[in-house]
Parts: sequence; structure tokens; C-alpha cells
Amino acid sequence: MKALHFGAGNIGRGFIGLLLSKAGYEVVFSDVNEALVQALQEHKGYEVMIADESEQRIKVEGVSAIDGRNPVAVAEEVASADLITTAVGVTTLKHIAPGIAAGIKLRMERGGSPLHIIACENAIGSSTQLKEQVMALLSAKEQETAAALVAFPDSAVDRIVPLQHHGNPLDVTVEPFYEWVIDRREMFPGTKEINGAHYVDDLIPYIERKLFTVNTGHCSTAYAGYRKGYSTILEAAEDEEVIDLVNGALQETGSMLVGAYGFKEEEHKAYIRNIMERFRNPRLSDDIVRVGRSPIRKLSPEDRLVRPALKAWKQGGDIRHLARVMALALKFDYAGDAEAMKLQDLIAEKGVRQAFAEISGLSTEHELTQSVMEAYEK
Repeated sequence: MKALHFGAGNIGRGFIGLLLSKAGYEVVFSDVNEALVQALQEHKGYEVMIADESEQRIKVEGVSAIDGRNPVAVAEEVASADLITTAVGVTTLKHIAPGIAAGIKLRMERGGSPLHIIACENAIGSSTQLKEQVMALLSAKEQETAAALVAFPDSAVDRIVPLQHHGNPLDVTVEPFYEWVIDRREMFPGTKEINGAHYVDDLIPYIERKLFTVNTGHCSTAYAGYRKGYSTILEAAEDEEVIDLVNGALQETGSMLVGAYGFKEEEHKAYIRNIMERFRNPRLSDDIVRVGRSPIRKLSPEDRLVRPALKAWKQGGDIRHLARVMALALKFDYAGDAEAMKLQDLIAEKGVRQAFAEISGLSTEHELTQSVMEAYEK
């Protein structure tokens, strides 16, 4: 069995690529980083280090790589793969869609077998987004044929991969915990399931639980820590004031999730405690400015701050801590992040209230907007 994985970065190698290799797949990475592709072609493997007391080292062998900028090579791999996965960032999906579409055309011409394409991104419905982008590049007749040949199951992924410091640039350190949840309903009947992945019949609760706990908590720690002058997530996670804010935000998202999806309250509280402990893992400490980057995206209507806060508000729940985190995100002015600079320029041009309204999709008079403005002024 052969799996084509788009994105040979740390998540690609240390999470999805590792699991696919352990599940018996020959893994082919597609990436636009020429040095990374050449290293994978030369070494055909790497090591994954587990960031806990065991310091376990797992060898991943028999992998290969292609240059993602080579449309012919990409199309050929898509046409012959048994499974396709991605870990490129949701905004990059549109850039890999043409190669996937070309490969699907080849696959249809050659009478290829059914194929699953799973986008493993930190976004709701990322496989669905990729499907829309790919199908838009096919004719109406090709779309009809492709619908019976190619499925795009949505998934939710969770594994913290910190900044790396290895002599071999292919080696990667990851936390022990991981979760890869796949929507079974969107798969072809009788498909063999991937060992290490968890299949469910309703994915949305799991996507939102992860996004509004892990990702909300991570960026909350970053923005609060940045405001206090810390450099790493670990430093921030040792500050009681920061932890009180982060824990408060996660209690607010947690109450919303329990109310919306029926998670057991005590189990979800345990899930939050586990997340907080993961942030305190000294082997996983990450740079605050890296975790906090792209504040405009993080403040967008469907992402980790505005969406859970709005859902909590609609339930009549508390949003005070989430409002403070959003205010801190508006204060994130790291000069090394282009999006942070764009945000500050927008605030300078239009004022913070109008800037937040445009980014969040909320009105300037919305109660949530007002709460964020009050926190911002404080």
C-alpha cells in the first residue's frame, strides 16, 4: 500500500507520516522545500523522538519524496496512491488542489481503484474545503465520475509538535499524546481502517472539542504570555495569572461544548486538565511568537476564539475570559509576523472596534464586540 502525503514538515513527518508508516503504508511525501525533499530522497527515513521520560526513538524507514512543484510527478503519485493525506495548513490547500485534480483525471483514465483523500488540518471541514477546490477544477462530467471514485472524509488531528533542535533536520520530536479522528460516514463501504486512527459517525463534536480546547488554550497562553514579556509557552504556563486566564477561557468553551454535544462534564474537565499539563511539558516548550502568529486568522469568525465565544454567548454562558484573550490577540504586535503588523495597521487606520468587527464578522455593536472592547481598554 502506498500513501501520498502533502507536507513533509514536522507534523507531516512526526504525526501523520509516522502513523501511516506504522500502519504498513509506503509513504511518499510531497513538499515544495527542495532541501527537505532531497534529504528524504537521500536518507529514505528519519527518527521520531517522544517527548516524555522514556525518550523513545522510533525509526521511520522506506519513505520517499517528490517535489510538489513538479505537476507531472504529483499527478502520477495521485493516480497510483492508495491513500492521500495532507498537513500543509488550511490556507495552502488551494495550492495543492491542481495537482490532485490532475492526478484524479489520470486515475479515471486508467481505471484506478477508489481513493480517500483526508486533509489533516487545524480547521473545521478541511477535507470538504479541499474537495470543493479540487472539484472546481474538473468538468461537470469529470466531477460525476470522480464522485464515485474519490471520497474526502473530514478529520480532526491533535498532536503538539514544538520547535525542533536536531542535527539531522529530518528528525522530529513530538509529544506522546495524539488523536486522529476520521468521519466514517464519508468513506467507501468496506474500506480498511488505518491503525492508530479513531473513526466516528459524527466528527463535528470532536473537531470542536479539540479546536476550542487545545488550539484555544494554546493561543490564549501565547497572547497572555506575550503581553507579560515571556518568550516560551512553558514560561507563560508557569505564571499563575496566565494560567487563571487560560483555564477560565477553557471552562467557558468547555461549558459550551458540554451543552452543545452532550460531553460528560467531569470527563471534559479531565480533558482540560490534560491539555493544561501538556502545555507544561518542559520537553514541548514552544516560542510564544510562533504560537501567536497569524492573529487575524485566529480572530476570524470560524476559528478558535470568536466561534466558541459566540456559541457560548448564544447559550447564555460566560465569555469574560474569552473576551480578554481576544483583546490580547488584538494587542499582539510582534514585528516578525506580517499578519500581526497588518492587524496593527488596520487598528491604526480604522480604530480597534471597527478592525475587530471586520475581522470577526461581528457588528460593532454586538455584545461580544463590546466585551472585547472593554477588555482591550483595560
